[in-house]
Amino acid sequence: MAASSVPNMAASSVPTASVAPLPGRPRVTELRLSAFAGHRRAVLRLGPLTLLAGPSGCGKTSALRAYDALARLGGGAELGAVFPDPLACVPERARPDAQHRRGFRIGCTADGAEGPVHLDVAVQAEPELRVVGERLSADGVVLLETALRDPGRRAVQAAWHTAGSAPVTRAPLPDDRLGTPLLPLRVAGKTDGQRRVLAAAEQMVVALRSVFACDPRPGRMREPVPTGSGRLLGGCDNLADVLWRTRTECGRRHAQFVAAVRAGCAGPVADVLAEPAVGGVVRALLDRGDGVRTGLARLGYGELRYLALALVLFTGPGVLAVDPAGEVPAALQTLTVLADGFDRGLDVRQRAELLRLAARMCDRGHIRFVGAVADASWAAGADGVTVVHLEP
Repeated sequence: MAASSVPNMAASSVPTASVAPLPGRPRVTELRLSAFAGHRRAVLRLGPLTLLAGPSGCGKTSALRAYDALARLGGGAELGAVFPDPLACVPERARPDAQHRRGFRIGCTADGAEGPVHLDVAVQAEPELRVVGERLSADGVVLLETALRDPGRRAVQAAWHTAGSAPVTRAPLPDDRLGTPLLPLRVAGKTDGQRRVLAAAEQMVVALRSVFACDPRPGRMREPVPTGSGRLLGGCDNLADVLWRTRTECGRRHAQFVAAVRAGCAGPVADVLAEPAVGGVVRALLDRGDGVRTGLARLGYGELRYLALALVLFTGPGVLAVDPAGEVPAALQTLTVLADGFDRGLDVRQRAELLRLAARMCDRGHIRFVGAVADASWAAGADGVTVVHLEP
């Protein structure tokens, strides 16, 4: 897929300080799909609020999937859990080599206190799933590099920057997960070079963590659900359980959420709440303010997607089912929301309201947003929006 990154022209009129994240807060600013699914040599530059735009089949969903995969790998997840169907990630026309091997390559850039840090990963999908190469670099210096030297061993040979008595340190690392999040366990941090490696690795891992990939499924949101953790799932199936928890936790934020729902749903809305029902479950309702309460089963497809996405934007890592870096202060972390089909089922008013809400939350610097849309022309003139056009 061809891709071009086009910042919205209106963004230039917004003062930089109003949209720039805190200088020390790591964030992913570029996604590279060197060879992934339908993408070849694609570079997607990401702002605080980014819309991936293009027709069906241009690779919007696969781009979001690659971002989510990097986030999970950055959190230490195993390859098999991240890529349950790895062959679907291999470019369709990729030919196997003499050893019948095929794979894919993805990467990203994370900005922060250490400047731009680049991570690139090569994954072998067949004959068996494994990492065959990884590179972490900054300012033209390779800080970590791994390579598969012996296909018969379940390990890659790793070399990381030392800048001490020896320029690099070499050791084997497992081939079923990334080496970057493992570096704090392997690097002593005794030399300036080692400390630089650790700082770059931490910046990359923190930038990648706290990702919430969502695509609300209205069909499942209409049914009552059991009470549980109160953490919102990617499909927003358990929205009623989350409302049961959050409505009383922060009255000010809930009032803002209700105002957003009122702007995007038909009819009067005085409150959005959950109530217990027979069988130990809870169901979500709109309080119309005149004694009438409307269950979500009566709402339309677009209304339900709008309501769910608004809830996502008003909550955070404590409510969304994400994997934050627990050892890093929350002030140095950024929640990134990946919204597939961001405009699906929404009318003109609803998508405009959601875009304004997303821009407002991203402007504060603690949330970044990447949404996939069929056409971004409706976002023309919106402040601070980066549009990345994808072509089949």
